[in-house]
Amino acid sequence: MSIVGVGIDVVPVERFAESLRRTPSLAGRLFTDGELVTATGSPRSAESLAARFAAKEALAKSLGGGGGMLWTDAEVLLDPSGRPSIAVSGTVQARADSLGVARFHVSLSHDGGIASATVIAES
Repeated sequence: MSIVGVGIDVVPVERFAESLRRTPSLAGRLFTDGELVTATGSPRSAESLAARFAAKEALAKSLGGGGGMLWTDAEVLLDPSGRPSIAVSGTVQARADSLGVARFHVSLSHDGGIASATVIAES
């Protein structure tokens, strides 16, 4: 196994929240239905959504850029203990396959008005 790429991204939470308020259809273009709500069905906070957006940006960077990949072809998931992972399909899976990526490692954080994520793509 070797590292194919690493991506990191930071998102100002309030600016991201304002974008979602200003353009209500944006959330549906960026996130899957499952990402928009918590495990209990409550709407996700702006911090949580900003961290997921940062993860998708970091994922694209780990794959060499975002051209041609759909945001909703990557989904940030949490296991029962809260550990994040990324499931890919469609355009993102095709890019990962072309690079020989077998798995992703992801870390999410938000504090002080900034959400961040790091993604490592591994063959």
